Formats: sequence, structure tokens, C-alpha cells
Amino acid sequence: MSGKNRDAHTTALLELAEVIDALIAPDGCPWDQEQTPLTMCDYLAEETFELIEGIRSGDTREAMEELGDTLFILLFIAARFEESGAFTLADALNASKAKMIRRHPHVFKEAQFDDMEELYDNWERTKREEKKDSDRKRVYDSLPSGLPPLLKAYRIHSKAARNKFTWSTDEGVEGQMREEWKEWKEALASGDKQASEQEFGDYLFTLVELGRRHGIKANTALDLANRKFLCRFEKMEELAEMRGLDLTALTPEEMNHLWDDVKCME
Repeated sequence: MSGKNRDAHTTALLELAEVIDALIAPDGCPWDQEQTPLTMCDYLAEETFELIEGIRSGDTREAMEELGDTLFILLFIAARFEESGAFTLADALNASKAKMIRRHPHVFKEAQFDDMEELYDNWERTKREEKKDSDRKRVYDSLPSGLPPLLKAYRIHSKAARNKFTWSTDEGVEGQMREEWKEWKEALASGDKQASEQEFGDYLFTLVELGRRHGIKANTALDLANRKFLCRFEKMEELAEMRGLDLTALTPEEMNHLWDDVKCME
């Protein structure tokens, strides 16, 4: 970040903070005056997903707008906490700065690590040291309960691996997947819906770990697959219109032919 940009960023943040101060002032907006950090949580989640959508779609203008909206909500929440005397924005930023410096001794100090595994081990040791006087001392205490399931599964496996609790080889994971698949098929055959759901979940959970070991995040990979399907389906609808066909009246076989034509055009 250049000095010129740093000054511009500081000015913009201060001006946005002034807008928030005006909104929550006694003569400000009645709706904003009623909002608290708790009531803003849903808006924060919504704006965060919209920011993610803008980034993943490659729409930089959308990403810029949603980044601004997300920052607005974060500053709004910070202003409310400061107003209540709980902590200030500076407190939060300084705490984060200190944490990042502490967890990156290879950048800010003289520490050296031979490989990424050593770096991860140090990260985990540092986190445990930070929590020694806290009630949140266990490995998964910091795992947010509200994470989307696929993302949560990835984080669970990641933390387990950093604590040396995972399969030693990919073959071990693949063997576990075969076992989970077998158990799912048996549950299906039994007609037990609850057991089927549980075994299917176990299979997905193990699949997430196999992807993680190859640098693949299941949540992101599934999002890409969703986008690819939706894009192809839309093109299939367009192709049907061009050929004067009613997509809803086509047989599954005819739709598959259209689908294959769309794939050939890519």
C-alpha cells in the first residue's frame, strides 16, 4: 500500500465514520438509532455473502461496492461498541495487529521454518499459548458454530490435521470413503431415512478431507460446480429457444442432447 493510497484510505474511512456518527446521532436516522451489534449480525452475514458473490463472479465493480457495504456495517458495529464503552475500533485493530505479528515470527522477527508444516505447527502453538488464560482452550473452541456446513467440515479437518489427527496417506482417506459409501448403500437398502442421511453426511465429510489434502476447498469447489451447471442450463434454454423447442416439453433424452451440444460449444 503506497503512502498516497494510505492517505486516501484513511480519509475515506474517517468520512464514512462521520456518516455513521450522523446516522446514530439524536437527530439522525430513527432506524439506525435502533440498531445494535446484535441486530446488525444478519446484515453483516448478508453483505459478506454478497461480497463473496462479487469476488467469485469476477465482477470487480460489484466486489468494490459490496466491500464498501461490508466495511460500513463493521464500522457501524464498532461505533456501537465504542458508544457502549465496551471497546473502541482502535482496540480491535490493535489487538488484531498484535495477533498477526505474534503469529508471524518468520516475517516480523528472526524465526525461520524449514517448511509449511513447521510454520503451521508454530501457528497452532502460538494460538494455544494465547488461550492459556482463556476459557477457550480446546482445539475447536474457536470454530464458529454458524459456519456453512461444507466450510465447517473443511475447518474441522484442517484443525485436526494441524494437531496430527488425520489419515497418514491419501489411500487411507480413499479407503475410508469406500467404507462410508458401503455404509450409505446399506442404510439406503434398509429404508432407514435417518441412517441414510447420517451415512451420506459421513461420506461427504470424508470427501471434504480428501479435497483438503490436495488444496481444494469443498465449499469453493461446489460453488464453481453450481455456477457451471447454472451457466450451462441457461445456455441450454437459449439453444432450445433458437431451435424453436419448448424445453419443458422435451424428453430427458432430448434434453441430454441439448446439454451435450452446449458442452461442445464451450
